[in-house]
Amino acid sequence: MYQTDPPLPPSEVMPTMYDLPSEDPQDQDTPEQVHPRPPWETMPTMYDLPSEDPEEPGLPDEFHDFQPQLLRETCQPPSYPTEEMFIGTDLNLYYDARNRLWQKRPDWFLVLGVARAQQQQQMRLSYVVWQEGIAPFLVVELLSPGTEAEDLGQTLRDAKKPPTKWQVYEQNLRIPYYIVFDRYQNQLRVFQLTATQYQAVDVPEQKFWFEELQLGLGVWQGRYQQIEGLWLRWYDATGNWIPTPEERAEQEHLRAELLAQRLRSLGVDPDTL
Repeated sequence: MYQTDPPLPPSEVMPTMYDLPSEDPQDQDTPEQVHPRPPWETMPTMYDLPSEDPEEPGLPDEFHDFQPQLLRETCQPPSYPTEEMFIGTDLNLYYDARNRLWQKRPDWFLVLGVARAQQQQQMRLSYVVWQEGIAPFLVVELLSPGTEAEDLGQTLRDAKKPPTKWQVYEQNLRIPYYIVFDRYQNQLRVFQLTATQYQAVDVPEQKFWFEELQLGLGVWQGRYQQIEGLWLRWYDATGNWIPTPEERAEQEHLRAELLAQRLRSLGVDPDTL
């Protein structure tokens, strides 16, 4: 058997072309040379890059996912059973029977007096006004940089295009209430249909009461989905925020714990009841 020498240590291996110093003076380090910084320091972040599709501005970001959920979970008008109202979130709203493909896509809207789906196959693909026979009672738009002008009625209609969002809500559908929330400026705007036009309503303390619903809508500072921030949510006639299902479960658990402690203080084991 032939005996082979052990491999040389790295320091004794002959250099390759990749190990030899470069002869290009541009590749030589100089005291003035600044080495490249890592990409997370130099590349654009989510604040620098557009979050909207240029062909369809206003596409949801993460806030546009969570905020409508909170509105849905806390919208519990005492005068309307849940099976007699429909809530749409980022759903096509078809409004013109003569131009059947014209639609808007509100961030959130509420329709009163329509039956909600009882079976999965009945769930709406879109909300078609001429099929349902009832227009929304209230629409909420969450301001996005790409849609702010149209959301606030500052965009004029192009004669070759469908009417703007504001025109549809105000003139075509005559929706009684139009709500706009700007989380960046912490500003809640309420527009109420008066005669044929929307009129801005004063919103003291960032809250507005809807007599028809016996519910109010306001800006709440709190934690939702483990995220602290400013949120729109509904409140009741006593001014208390309507709890979410998770909050109700926590409240029930707390009450059960307090009751158990009370029973134990009386010498009763709650686990035997």
